[in-house]
Amino acid sequence: MLDTVYREFGTGYVPHWHGDIIDPGAAYLTPPRHTLLVALAPDDGEVVATAALDSRGPAHPPNPRPLAERYPSGATAQLRRVYVRPDHRRRGLARRMVGELLDFAAADGGYRAVYLHTDPSVPGAEAFWRSLGKVVHDEREDTDGGSAVLHFEIPMGR
Repeated sequence: MLDTVYREFGTGYVPHWHGDIIDPGAAYLTPPRHTLLVALAPDDGEVVATAALDSRGPAHPPNPRPLAERYPSGATAQLRRVYVRPDHRRRGLARRMVGELLDFAAADGGYRAVYLHTDPSVPGAEAFWRSLGKVVHDEREDTDGGSAVLHFEIPMGR
């Protein structure tokens, strides 16, 4: 996950945004309605993909207020840290992991919606998420010069 924020996003580690990366156990394994999936390469056991889900809706700020109101914490399953190493992409791994997260959210019974946001500058990210859900807000269209973040809702049932 740290590789992704350094290599793909170019932001590096930002404590306010990436605390869950430093302590994934507390963020995704301890809370009963959260989960973290990790895919390992069969040949050497290297981590090649991650995908997580938690019950925190998008916070305002930095996200637009209407999104925070539409996707409240507790009732929203937020997909996070869906990262696949570049040399393992285009093999269905992310789609399979997201499917497992959607099954987890449905089995929980308390989630009304599945939400995520993504950086469309990451190669393949926008097309991938558009294939699974619908854009509910595109910050590139904001008149206030918002960031280039896309917000999606993904249907819970597969």
